[in-house]
Amino acid sequence: MAFQLSPGVLVSEVDLTTVVPSVSTTAGAFAGEFVWGPVNKRYLVPDEVTLNNKFGSPDSNTYVSFLTAASFLAYGNTLWNVRTANNTSYNADANTSGTNIQIANEDVFQALGYIFGTAGNAYGAFMARYPGAYGNSLTVTIADAGNWSYVNTAFQGLVNGAPGTSVQAAAAGSANDEVHILVTDTGGLFSGTKGTVLEVWPYLSKGSDAIDPNGNSAYWKQSLFNNSQYIYGVDAPQYAITSSTWGKTLASNTSFAVLSTNTTFALSGGTYAAANDADKINGYGLFASADDVDISLVITGGHDATVQQYAIENIAGTRLDCVAFVSPPLSAVLNTPGNEVTNITSWYNSLSIPAQYGSYAVADSGWKYMFDKYNNTYRWVPLNGDIAGLCVYTDTVRDPWWSPAGLNRGGLKNVVRLAWNPNKTYRDALYSISINPVVSLPGNGTVLYGDKTLTSKPSAFDRINVRRLFITLEKAIAKASQYSLFEFNDEFTRAQFVALVTPYLRDVQGRRGITDFRVVCDTTNNTPQVIDSNQFVGDIYIKPARSINFIQLNFVAVRTGVDFTEVVGTF
Repeated sequence: MAFQLSPGVLVSEVDLTTVVPSVSTTAGAFAGEFVWGPVNKRYLVPDEVTLNNKFGSPDSNTYVSFLTAASFLAYGNTLWNVRTANNTSYNADANTSGTNIQIANEDVFQALGYIFGTAGNAYGAFMARYPGAYGNSLTVTIADAGNWSYVNTAFQGLVNGAPGTSVQAAAAGSANDEVHILVTDTGGLFSGTKGTVLEVWPYLSKGSDAIDPNGNSAYWKQSLFNNSQYIYGVDAPQYAITSSTWGKTLASNTSFAVLSTNTTFALSGGTYAAANDADKINGYGLFASADDVDISLVITGGHDATVQQYAIENIAGTRLDCVAFVSPPLSAVLNTPGNEVTNITSWYNSLSIPAQYGSYAVADSGWKYMFDKYNNTYRWVPLNGDIAGLCVYTDTVRDPWWSPAGLNRGGLKNVVRLAWNPNKTYRDALYSISINPVVSLPGNGTVLYGDKTLTSKPSAFDRINVRRLFITLEKAIAKASQYSLFEFNDEFTRAQFVALVTPYLRDVQGRRGITDFRVVCDTTNNTPQVIDSNQFVGDIYIKPARSINFIQLNFVAVRTGVDFTEVVGTF
């Protein structure tokens, strides 16, 4: 409290109302192959419609990734998605000479300086926004006062008239700055109908400092960068005016050069190249830091053991606040009668997961056959997206510390049939190596029939609900504890910590997550040595609730004249 030099009243506040906050437990993370969208950049997807709009409808190369992500979104509404691509996947552009380049995402394009610079027409006037063959479906038409007679038919009914001179340009003493830009889905890959108009950008400006009525940039390249979902503006659209005044300020130009020909550009040269393991690992690397993004469920789709192991050890096992979900390869369970357990065991052994990381991973028993509405066919899709989704569903109807398995909460969606439906004998074999069987039960649909983690160490953490319980507690209490940083390690702060944590754990206990707990934060664990080391120790003892995995029912027949008290407890 500040000292006062003369009489007066000084008002101050001390906030002691801190509580343990709620934390997210349903955010998914996935890195996979898609036909469209930014590469190596996290994008938050709330639903399948957004997934399709941003990353494109699946094709024969990308359906596993797309449908895995869609399967997860059938249960929840928070998926951080990363598109992975090989560096030989190129953007389509307007240069018919076929210059190959990959502009992975908006950050890369902006760093190249094309918005307020010149590319020397190396890639033509326009470029598809993202790498991939989908960009070849795009056609771009640009019009100004000089070529309106050539292209006005394309703009008919879409704009009010020919471009000319904007009010802002006229006031600055300039002329002929306006342009119209039209983006058409010539190939029909984006809209499903060839020739569909995707975007119209009327009355943009050639002036780099032009502003629209809303205060946003009207400069054609900047406006496309800010708003278009399909293209970038790269350079002046006619070789004859490459070194002209396009891109200068309005005041420094008396009249902008105008186009003299039909300027319609069919983009080409976009290519797809399958992502390799290194590409996929780079994608998952964007989830490595808990400071950058908050996630709880890491999905691995149809990736091989190398990528799965990276996700387990280097994402979930390093962050310690999320769980990775993996599935065996399709070849292990499809059309291999009698060999499924052997194949899955071989795959499990190939993961080589150290014991300390195993409790942060969950494995299922296979793949499902589901309908691909985008291609009107059926596809095989790994189950790990669904298993992660069941955790989301469990959090919604109960809490993270409830098991996602069984008939109450473990029903999978969109399953036509399973690649392999293990019977009791096979389920016993799978469970012994911590693989959770997924089974189709007559009258009950397809159900997750196990809730083990992949840890090889017998402990409470060999169950999904216990692992997710501790993740939830650790994230929430750690977040609340940040407000004790830089305070004094004295009796008041320690008592405040206990008073902060105890009601939260009591609430979790009331919601059946734990059976008992104790919080210790006093001089027994905050010794003089600890205090002098500028440390603070809080020990939290938890007795986690356990899920029922085995039921024993004993039916005992007794004679008519027998009193039940005589036989109860004797068997």
